Amino acid sequence: MIGSLPNPAPDKGRRLRATLVGGIAVLLWSLLALFTTGAAGIPPFQLLAMTFAVAFAVSLVIIALRGGGGFAAWRQRPAVWLLGVCGLFGYHFFYFVALGNAPAVEASLIAYLWPLLIVVFSALLPGERLRWFHLSGALLGLAGAALLVTKGGQVAFRGEFALGYLAAVACALTWSSYSVLNRRFGAVPTEVVGGFCGAVALLGSLCHLFLETTVVPQGLQWLAILGLGLGPVGAAFFVWDYGTKHGNIQVLGALSYGAPLLSTLVLIAFGQAEATKVVAVACLLIVAGAVLASKDFLRKT
Repeated sequence: MIGSLPNPAPDKGRRLRATLVGGIAVLLWSLLALFTTGAAGIPPFQLLAMTFAVAFAVSLVIIALRGGGGFAAWRQRPAVWLLGVCGLFGYHFFYFVALGNAPAVEASLIAYLWPLLIVVFSALLPGERLRWFHLSGALLGLAGAALLVTKGGQVAFRGEFALGYLAAVACALTWSSYSVLNRRFGAVPTEVVGGFCGAVALLGSLCHLFLETTVVPQGLQWLAILGLGLGPVGAAFFVWDYGTKHGNIQVLGALSYGAPLLSTLVLIAFGQAEATKVVAVACLLIVAGAVLASKDFLRKT
């Protein structure tokens, strides 16, 4: 039965390739802030529905070019669909609720606990061990991400934003749980993610219809939506699926803290953010954390 048994330990070469493939998601997520800025003004759930619709459409085209056989990958147990759809949609839903009910700095900081939680939760997987350098590296990455989010300033958590804080916690728990539990479904082909994208687009559309007013994209907003659907909200989830199923989950968790750093560097390159000492220190912390968390992995490859 698919997903009922843990994966057999992959050979070193496959594990390395899968980890590198999963790391591509971090590179793609680094473009998220830039493209989201380009789509500014589009309501969150409308943007979610449109970008995942792009990803879904691209997956349909790829399946059609392959002769339609890829649809067989979508015939999976309900548990597979429940995990995938809840993971992708739940993360975004709770993140939007958090941003709507708490200051962006505090909400983002709490939500960005998910890479650390991935490293911690990975110890529950068969064949995985949580070592001191995994946890220490993830904590260094968290410190670097915190610097980027707060820009070196102070954070004041206030009781009136409790709903937003709880939603941010749910956001972090949703994505970390999805990423770790995904390992239990290692036999499920990655093509099924295309189906997940279609379901998320539908759920996003329903939320948009009930909660938001439609805004017709203009000019560069269309390009930003297309870019999001092809990269950070499209291909990223396919490579992340493969990486979490077959790669080194602790390394991927630590590497994920590179996303806010690379995102900041991209914004600086495009003149939408300023290079500061805080960014430099955050860079050192995140890189050092990633290297430390990967110590055992790098030594064996």
